[in-house]
Amino acid sequence: MAKTDLGLEENIEALLAYVLGFITGIVFLLIEKKNQFVRFHAMQSTILFLGLWVISFVLAYIPILGWIADFLLQILGLILWILLMVKAYQGEKYKVPFVGDIAEKQLSKK
Repeated sequence: MAKTDLGLEENIEALLAYVLGFITGIVFLLIEKKNQFVRFHAMQSTILFLGLWVISFVLAYIPILGWIADFLLQILGLILWILLMVKAYQGEKYKVPFVGDIAEKQLSKK
């Protein structure tokens, strides 16, 4: 595994990009300038978990059905969070459908 700007193994830094959802995603996007593996996971984390947060916020204001949908969304978010951390630690560039493609497009805009 390659080292990153922080001197960590890239799989560890990619895992850390998911730990606090979009917050650590943004932090690692700002810190890591060279390693594309880490930048991909940081961008995917930012887009996915910020999107889930916004949707959850909106659903919370819809009585009953919104609350049920929000609960199911939270479970999905937890499963994705664990899966993505495991895949990043394994050194795999796992792309969440739709979100992974957006992350790649955003990173290619330079």
